[in-house]
Amino acid sequence: MKHKALISALLVVTFIGARAQVASHGPTTVAKAAPPKASSQQSVAPQVSDRPVAKVNGSVLTDRDLLREMYAIFPYAQQHNGFPKEQEPAIRQGALEMIIFEELVYQEALRRKVTIPPQQIKTAEADFQRQFGSPDKYQEFLKVEMQGNPELVRQKIRRSMMIEEVLKTDVGDKSAVSVAEARDYYNKHPQRFQQPESFSIQTISILPPSGADPSKLTAQQKAEVRKRADDALRQAKAAKGYQEFGVLAEKISEDDYRVNMGLHKAVKPEDLSPDMLKTLQAMQPGSVSGLIPVQGAYTIIRLNTHNPAQKMSFEQVEKPLQEELQKEKYEKLRSHLAKQLRAKAKIEVV
Repeated sequence: MKHKALISALLVVTFIGARAQVASHGPTTVAKAAPPKASSQQSVAPQVSDRPVAKVNGSVLTDRDLLREMYAIFPYAQQHNGFPKEQEPAIRQGALEMIIFEELVYQEALRRKVTIPPQQIKTAEADFQRQFGSPDKYQEFLKVEMQGNPELVRQKIRRSMMIEEVLKTDVGDKSAVSVAEARDYYNKHPQRFQQPESFSIQTISILPPSGADPSKLTAQQKAEVRKRADDALRQAKAAKGYQEFGVLAEKISEDDYRVNMGLHKAVKPEDLSPDMLKTLQAMQPGSVSGLIPVQGAYTIIRLNTHNPAQKMSFEQVEKPLQEELQKEKYEKLRSHLAKQLRAKAKIEVV
């Protein structure tokens, strides 16, 4: 459930900052990791001072709230000494918008007098405690971050669940997409579900000597390449099935696909040379071609599948299409809710 992730991000990240502050009694670097690599990849190490970053109808949001959301957007920051320098402003702005939105939703929940059953809060609190791994670590958290008061934890859990309840009512429940709606979209957008012709193939390639100009190969070089290609073809023809051909490709092929058993998952006709396309169109799945000359090199192809151009059936796309349409609907409803709440709120970015 969403409230679990929200509570975890809110409290655990805050706890990291608080522990560092106790040691330094001042603004703190929250995440420590390996030093940044190149200048373009330099990181901005986050600092926490509990200074206000925004006010929403008088309620103060701090840089600690902001940092919690920045970590939610970019969780790798704790491993890389902060946020990528070039991305940090965008991450910060996105996080600021999110914490303002959460506060607006929370205030709306208060206005509606949303209540959370005590048993749900108790269950969520137990789930949260288990994230610390041991009772001692949880008690340390309570002492440092919550003044030893478990009720403060429950207040934050209650807040998170109240936010979730409003989002469920105004966004989640209304964003459901029925099978009939998905089918209607499918019928109105037929081109979206056209699958172009494609081939799934494996290749073994024998190339000219490294650095040699294919157009200027000597007769001896050409003969040497052809000899290696004939030997590769003999072994390829003897290979039984996808696995054996793939192992052989990894062993003797000289193209970049050798590291993946020579596999090209879905190749469109326009991406193939005329000779390759003509060869593939005459092959049956599971068969192996002869040598196909390509600019001084030779390629051997195993055809796995030939997928003709066709329209995917509704049954093939039903579930992913429903999920896609539901996500789009969810975001539109969430955006609409945000606009409604902002329209009647006083928001100050500090």
